[in-house]
Amino acid sequence: MSQIELISTPSIAARVAALPTLPMPQLRGLWRKLFETDAPTHVRTYLERRIAYRLQEEEFRKTNPELLESNQRRIAELVEATDPGKPVRENRPPAGTVLTREYHEVEHHVTVLADGQYDYQGRLYPSLSMIAREITGTRWSGPAFFGLKSASKPKGARKGGKR
Repeated sequence: MSQIELISTPSIAARVAALPTLPMPQLRGLWRKLFETDAPTHVRTYLERRIAYRLQEEEFRKTNPELLESNQRRIAELVEATDPGKPVRENRPPAGTVLTREYHEVEHHVTVLADGQYDYQGRLYPSLSMIAREITGTRWSGPAFFGLKSASKPKGARKGGKR
């Protein structure tokens, strides 16, 4: 089946089923036509899968334009409602919270600020991990160091069970 026949075949299933029979140069040509760029790889199975997906996308656009329009409206609404600023971490304590940790018999206090930074000894830090490193001299998970989450999973909770 030629590239022209493949594109003009009425059944999407037939078009996808014919992909493995196409010679590689035709497959790469079809990629160029569908994606308007050269194929990024010589791996046939990758090209077949991506082309099959694109053929189905284009067919779906033709048969369900109202769904595409409603999705585009929803995306536009979300983009408009979203602040592109720094993402807010859900596990961050509320502004004004004072975190306390005793380390080597010295009590350390960190204040959470409204702008997402932390105040430790009059200096601003962007993360708790930087403060934990300042205190200990080694790399720590800041939230774990200050008791906001456990330092590591228990041995039995690892993926794959016990080693």
